[in-house]
Amino acid sequence: MKTLILLFAAALCAPATTFYLTISGLGGEPDYTQRFNMWAQDIDSSLKKAGGDSNITTMQAPTRDKIRAKMAELAAQVKPSDAMVLMLIGHGTFDGTEYKFNIPGADITGEELAALLDKIPAGRECVVDMTSASGGAIAFLRKPGRVVITATKSGTEKNATVFARYFAEALREPAADADKNESVSALEAFLYAQHKTKEFFDTQKRLATEHSVLEDTGKGDGGTPAPGNADGLGRQAAAFTLVRLGANAAAANDPVKRPLLEKKEELEESIDKLKFEKAALPLDEYKKRLASLLIELAKVQEALDK
Repeated sequence: MKTLILLFAAALCAPATTFYLTISGLGGEPDYTQRFNMWAQDIDSSLKKAGGDSNITTMQAPTRDKIRAKMAELAAQVKPSDAMVLMLIGHGTFDGTEYKFNIPGADITGEELAALLDKIPAGRECVVDMTSASGGAIAFLRKPGRVVITATKSGTEKNATVFARYFAEALREPAADADKNESVSALEAFLYAQHKTKEFFDTQKRLATEHSVLEDTGKGDGGTPAPGNADGLGRQAAAFTLVRLGANAAAANDPVKRPLLEKKEELEESIDKLKFEKAALPLDEYKKRLASLLIELAKVQEALDK
């Protein structure tokens, strides 16, 4: 009976859609063009396998007018209950004041990208800027309710990046699912790609020329989140599901199980948020709230497994 009530209650909620826009920029030479397009297609493939209500667009070396047109289209489609994910792959530049994403013709600036995103009424947003000098875009892109991930910590890290390779890998690699809940959050994908990027430079015995950061507080310059951070860095990223894997992907395509899956993900998000709030709570209250959430999660998981 409780399961039926839960299913009915979840079904009353209007299904939210996640809109994904992945853009690979100008390569400048064949090797980079091939890499950028390959990583974008890798992401596209993973998103399409993840199931659920999603709207996926992948653009290769579009002009500024084409990007504007697509984002204007999204502004008209997206609802406040939806989520928006923008991923940029390619070269970027920063002159100390202005960040630019390199595309054919006139480049598009971080300021313009932010303005276009601000017109999209999604309740939750994630921007993953994987270009060189992408850290220079944080000041423009950060906003309450928006997760921002960049391949570099500042606009002065100008070498071509490898972060995109590993971020694309995170969206299809079970090892990126650190908590083994068959979903990869923005935080998990970031931490996986960050670790793999560091490992790449260590293995090659090269000085690292890129240091990825995450900013989801709406006011910071980015960093590497950890549970218990006083400023809550990483809290929103931990609750932002990017892709589903395995049984979760299958459930997302099952009309009967999808409401239960959505409830499961809500509970997992609540647990993640609670972990970030642990340091500010009395221990007994933290344990009580965690136990309650875990019991409810176990019941929903049991229903999903039937």
